[in-house]
Amino acid sequence: MSQEQPRRPQEDQAPDQEPIRYGDLFNVVGDLASQPIVPQDAVAMQSAETLALGQTQRGGAASIMQSAAWLNERAGLVNQDDANVVAGDVPRVGISKLHHNGNILVTEKIAGQVVAQYVKPAEVVPTPAAIDRNAVTIGEALEAAALSKEGYKPVDPSDAAAIQAAEMRASGSNVIRAGGVAATAQSAATQNDRTMRDEDKTKLADVLSDATQKLPGDKPVTTRDAEGVIAAELRNKPDMNRPPGGIATTMAAAALINQNKTIL
Repeated sequence: MSQEQPRRPQEDQAPDQEPIRYGDLFNVVGDLASQPIVPQDAVAMQSAETLALGQTQRGGAASIMQSAAWLNERAGLVNQDDANVVAGDVPRVGISKLHHNGNILVTEKIAGQVVAQYVKPAEVVPTPAAIDRNAVTIGEALEAAALSKEGYKPVDPSDAAAIQAAEMRASGSNVIRAGGVAATAQSAATQNDRTMRDEDKTKLADVLSDATQKLPGDKPVTTRDAEGVIAAELRNKPDMNRPPGGIATTMAAAALINQNKTIL
């Protein structure tokens, strides 16, 4: 736990300076220390944090890398599509979680070297008896996504994957029910891919407006449910970004609401 806190880049750096490198911000050595921090590396770390922890961490490695990459790009020292440590088939970023004494020790690594380490309270997984009766269910969260501005977008494969993950968690089964919300979403995504005009495509609201009735079962959203839906959506998004008001974002918000309602 002697990990030195990384230093945030300053926005007043002169454009003609060298790009901000990993060694400038993190306690790393070797080739990694001399590598400039570039946008796609920051995106990879952001995705890793989202998958492992549910969201980008304030003060974590991803937010620091995003600031540095933005400054480097603004100064014209790197390009938006540049990738250094994530180049190749396997990204060399990773996050591990160690549970100890009711807390979670989070360790973030790049190319095998620790760049951030911090402690988070362990997640409390609520049981049905411990959740307020007004807790938001998975079906209600899906319907909320339909009412957001994302409800007017055509259903795509990432939406279908997120809805499938949500249905499986709501029902507790890996079987996708014919005529259910997941099957409807998958059919819509397939048909939309073959349809030229957006106005002729099936929208998210068309699929999710009555999600609670289509689901074979329903339950309050937990953090684990949200993480599963987020992972499913991101795996099917080329840019690995969660849209505001999308299914994964709405599910994460519902989990947070329910966590605050938990009776401890």
